[in-house]
Amino acid sequence: MPEAVRIGRRSLVKRAVGQGSPIWRMDGLLFGAMIALSVIGTLLVWSATRTWISNEPTSLAKKHVLNLCVGLVLYAVVAMSNYRWLRTYAPLVYGVALLGLLLVITPLGSTINGHHSWIMLGGGFAVQPAELAKPALIVIMARLLARPGDKKKDRPRAVDVALCAAAAGAAAALVMLQPDLGTTMVILVITGGVIVLAGLRKRWIVLGVLVAAAGAMAVWSLGLMKPYQVARFTALINPASDPRGVGYNSTQSLVAIGSGELFGKGLFRGGQTTGRFVPEQHTDFIFTVAGEEFGFVGTVTVVLLLGVILLRGVKIARSCEDRFAALVAGGIVTWMGFQAMVNVGMTIGIMPITGVPLPFVSYGGTATFANMVSIGILQAIHIRDRSFSS
Repeated sequence: MPEAVRIGRRSLVKRAVGQGSPIWRMDGLLFGAMIALSVIGTLLVWSATRTWISNEPTSLAKKHVLNLCVGLVLYAVVAMSNYRWLRTYAPLVYGVALLGLLLVITPLGSTINGHHSWIMLGGGFAVQPAELAKPALIVIMARLLARPGDKKKDRPRAVDVALCAAAAGAAAALVMLQPDLGTTMVILVITGGVIVLAGLRKRWIVLGVLVAAAGAMAVWSLGLMKPYQVARFTALINPASDPRGVGYNSTQSLVAIGSGELFGKGLFRGGQTTGRFVPEQHTDFIFTVAGEEFGFVGTVTVVLLLGVILLRGVKIARSCEDRFAALVAGGIVTWMGFQAMVNVGMTIGIMPITGVPLPFVSYGGTATFANMVSIGILQAIHIRDRSFSS
């Protein structure tokens, strides 16, 4: 085909879509990785839950697809909007998230799978405010650390860092009352990550690490953790210490992943998955389904797709000129990277077992919405920040 014809067709497409349209400037790799993980997650959820209800083996898979569709709508709305409204409404967003965490510890809260972390809405739908608190905390911290007129390399003021610590402390304390150690860990890592990205001086970073270590030791030595939480750390060191109790999850997840070998047993053919030997396999332990049925190749594919999302997020954070936007993007990458590391790590025995889902793969409603809205925020920053428009 002649070069002139190709250029002409490309011009027609740009004119039809709109060269200045947000859709045209969207990060295709970021969107594609999100969709690919969502499709893989749907297949894994279907496989993990198809034996639950004999007369309707696809019921939870269908509900998961519905959650994904709602999440995609939220993603599109956020991606097509101006991200700068987040700065204006950050206190309101954080306030609503904090209110949700408060409601959970009232009689309105409900317990599901041992966690008092839910608010039932009726019709089988529930909201988990702790998942919404993660992006809300990122946004309020970015606003506190990026004052109007600040340049990207300006260092944060001590008072701003203190306010961030207070905001994170309030959220973490309410989550610990549920109790949810995994989400508390994610919140603390988000807090540290955003503050470090804001340009905190190295001596304060070292001091913060020492204080955090001392706090963790105090929590352990004073017996402030629940017995089952202490047992999970014990099982990390020695899973064989209680193979029928707290070490059961670790042992069975390793068996499931190892049995998949290189290419896996095939979708719906995993014995560990079909026999439901791994608890919570559609949520916290979804990675074991990938290992058993898709093998090493499948698990590597999931990790690589998550890596694409993280790398694109890093590129957006590094390239944008707006300090607020850079901190929001960096916070989202910190959150998703750490949460993915914890989820995958606990299934292969290198991290303690905590109730955190694998982004875009695990079954869930609130978590799916929070994840897709956050990717929508990354897209909105990518589309509208001046550094991407040149």
